[in-house]
Amino acid sequence: MELRTLRYFVAVAEELHFGRAAARLHMSQPPLSRAIKRLETDVGAALLRRSAAGVTLTPAGATLLDEARALLDQIDRIRVRVAAAAGTATVTAGILGDGTDPGAARLAAAFRRLHPGVEVRIRETDLTDPTCGLSAGLVDIALTRAPFDATGLTVHELRADPVGAVLRADDPLAVRDHLRLADLADRRWFRLPDGTDPLWRSYWNGGETRQGPVVRAVQECVQAVLWNGTVGMAPLGHDLPEELTVVPLTDMAPSRVVVAVKEGDKNPLIQSFVQIATAAYRD
Repeated sequence: MELRTLRYFVAVAEELHFGRAAARLHMSQPPLSRAIKRLETDVGAALLRRSAAGVTLTPAGATLLDEARALLDQIDRIRVRVAAAAGTATVTAGILGDGTDPGAARLAAAFRRLHPGVEVRIRETDLTDPTCGLSAGLVDIALTRAPFDATGLTVHELRADPVGAVLRADDPLAVRDHLRLADLADRRWFRLPDGTDPLWRSYWNGGETRQGPVVRAVQECVQAVLWNGTVGMAPLGHDLPEELTVVPLTDMAPSRVVVAVKEGDKNPLIQSFVQIATAAYRD
């Protein structure tokens, strides 16, 4: 009974569909079916019931699923601990380049305490990729903001930040204690380039089609306001030059700080990162 075959079985047992399991495992269906048949021969029992209606687990299959999950989780933990002891364990985290966040600082400190032998590599991305390289497979985990296309990802909300309109301090609207989107309807906004995730782009445009300079980074947003009087949105509490101000928008949903991972990723280090992040941002 090979570990690889057990992973195959777990995928089929969780999906209850050979086609979906094969896609999840990045393999074709025939070798997957053959591997499951060999496993049934090895254990001496039928593990799955196959019918036109789909796939179901037999009692023996349900038992093996529980045991296989526990065994594979233990194997993954052993690999992580050995790699950490050898100084070869790494986690690559993608982050948005939007300045320092006290939650991120607490996360880094807590992760170092719990995993002192693990190297964390940071990949900073601009505002055009809200998944910070996760969807493209460039990072293991993303510390970012929603909303965005989360297909194939698991997203955990850490915090919700109210947002406001970014204005020059000498803007006539800067003296207001709050604004609505309608107050900015005739203004030029900084906006993200074509091809940027539509959900993400729509949110930062207040759900409207806007006119104004195209930006890709936080500093470009800042400069667009400083030089051209452009407006846009930012979470409240961000550090900005004294020449700028942020006036709360009462009819905009908060910006959600999230941690995202690949769907089905059971790497213990990744799971630990998510748990630590949840606690760090809650604090």
